Formats: sequence, C-alpha cells, structure tokens
Amino acid sequence: MENTLSAAEAAAAEEQSSYREHLSAELEAFLGEQQAVLQDVSVESLPLLDAVSSLARGGKRLRALLSYWGWRGAGGAELGTAAVRAGTALELFQSAALIHDDIIDRSDTRRGGPSVHRRFSTAHSEAAWHLDGTHFGSSAAILAGDLCLSLSEEMFAAVGAQAAHGTPARRIFNRMRTEVMAGQYLDILEEVVGPTHEPERAVVRARNILRYKSAKYTTEHPLTLGGALAGASDELMDWYSRFALPLGEAFQLRDDVLGVFGDPVQTGKPAGDDLREGKRTVLVAYALALGGSSAQKVIADSLGREDLDDDGVTALRSLIEDSGALAATETLIEGHTRAAFDALEQMPVNAVTRAALHSLALAAVNRKA
Repeated sequence: MENTLSAAEAAAAEEQSSYREHLSAELEAFLGEQQAVLQDVSVESLPLLDAVSSLARGGKRLRALLSYWGWRGAGGAELGTAAVRAGTALELFQSAALIHDDIIDRSDTRRGGPSVHRRFSTAHSEAAWHLDGTHFGSSAAILAGDLCLSLSEEMFAAVGAQAAHGTPARRIFNRMRTEVMAGQYLDILEEVVGPTHEPERAVVRARNILRYKSAKYTTEHPLTLGGALAGASDELMDWYSRFALPLGEAFQLRDDVLGVFGDPVQTGKPAGDDLREGKRTVLVAYALALGGSSAQKVIADSLGREDLDDDGVTALRSLIEDSGALAATETLIEGHTRAAFDALEQMPVNAVTRAALHSLALAAVNRKA
C-alpha cells in the first residue's frame, strides 16, 4: 500500500508540474496577444496590462490546480487544452479579485511587493504628475482589475463548447463570479453595520461571508468546474463539494488567523493588518461573542484604526487569544479539515487524483503564508 501511494504521489507531482508549465505558457501567450491590442490603442495604456501580468504570474495556483484535478478525476485527458485554459481563466479571475480587494482594504502590499493601486500612486508621485496621486492609483487599479475580469472571461470562452452558454461548466463559472461579488459586498457592509449588531450573531454572519466571499470560489467552484468540463457525474460532483467546501472554509479560516497572528516575513503583509483594516472575520467574531463586554469595547475602539500601532496590535492579539477566540477558530479549522479528508478518502477517483488532492489540501490548511 505504501509503495502504491508513493507511486501515485510521484505521478501526481510530475503531472502537476507539467500542468503548471502548460498553464504558464498559455498565460504568457495570451498576455502577449493582449499587449499587442493595448499597444495599438496607446503605449501609455501598457502599464495596465503590466500590473495584471505581474500579479497573474505569481501565486500558488491553488484554484487552477484544483480545477485540473477535478477534470482529471472525471476522466479528462492529461494536460487537456480545456483544463489549461480554464485554469488560466481562474488565475486571471483571482488576480482581478486581489486587485479590487486591496483597493477596498487599502492594502499597500501584496505577495511581498506593492499592491496594484500603490504601484500606480507611486508612479504618479515619481513622475510628479498633477492632481491627487492616491485617487489616480485607486482609479487605475480599478481599471486594471476590470481589464483582468474581462481577460478572464475571454480566456474561459476560449475553452470552447464545454464552456458555452447553458453548460454545467458555464453555470458554475458564472455563479462563482456573482457569489464572490455578493460576498465581498457583505464583507464591507459588515465593517460598517456590524458594530450595531449584537455580538452573539457575529459568528453566524462572519461564517456566511467567509463561505461566499472566499471559500466556495477558492476550492469548491474550481474543483467542480474542472469536473463539469470533463462531464463528471452528479455523484462525483457531490463528492467534490463534500471535500472542497469544508477545505475552502478551513483555508479561509487559516487566512484569517494569519492575518492577525502571522509572521510578516512569511505572509508578505504587515503584522495585524486585518485588525487595522477592520475585518470582521470569524476569529474577531468569536472574540466578540466570547470575550465579554470589556473585550467588546476594546475591539470596537480599536478595530479598523489605521493608526493602530504595534503595541495596539499586540494588545488585541492577547485579548483575542485570552477570550478563547483563537482556540475556537483552530477547533473549527480542525473540524473542517477532518470533514474534507474524510470525504476525500471515500471519493470515487483514481489514486493519482486522490494523491494530488491530498497534497493540495495539506498545503492549504497547514500554510504559514
């Protein structure tokens, strides 16, 4: 059994590496075509694409890889063109979401470098252009994100008949995009309305936002999208969801923990950035629900303060931990993780696909960045 598993893991790793290479080649070729289009418009418009390209070339490729193994688990051909293009479309959609998310959160960094809106505001400053540089940076980044969304749609349409209007794959792709926008709106709404609600409801609201803003589009939709493109049965699609949804929730909960307790060297974000941005995550919701009136007051006074210094972050971290919120969140992560791996064990897929999904799941829930 051990030798069989090791062989499956090795085969999965080799195929996954080849898929990454194919995806990168597809992305580069597509971005090259878009560069020619923008150059015809004006060379001054090229920084929009440069910003998109820089972001899209990075990342862990989790969504694309889940889509690929959803495709392979349903009998799709090894390194099939449809799977490569669908993965590329997902990566472009992810980049668009990150660009807009950083504007909303007023984040200065992304993946250890400047966020897209900061990149444009810096260009404004260095060139000594007129008017407000911050507004220019945000405006340019919104357009870069919109361009990225457009490119994502163009690439997904290039999949062909399997992604045409009315197909299962198209319905998943469309629903994914709508849910992310709705979830993002609920997230920013919670930042301004949340303080008026009773703390006891905070966890329920935060978990709903987590599911629709992030969890489903991070794991469930990509995996089922790949399956739909390969003609997966309803039974297999159900197993995909049973595995991927709890995995996505565990992934996002881990992200929330890292946003408060993560090492900036590994996360590429300042320590406690989520606290300064006022994010009402499940972690914070537990602190509100479990910490009592004194904790609620400190959180209300501190959360979302841009001038929150390192001492303030340290104090909030201690309060969150002492309230039991960190332990409760870790317990929730553990439960979702166990549910995901239990489903994976029963999923009717071949050994190579199972090994690949197992490796991706482990990386998702055990990450430090």
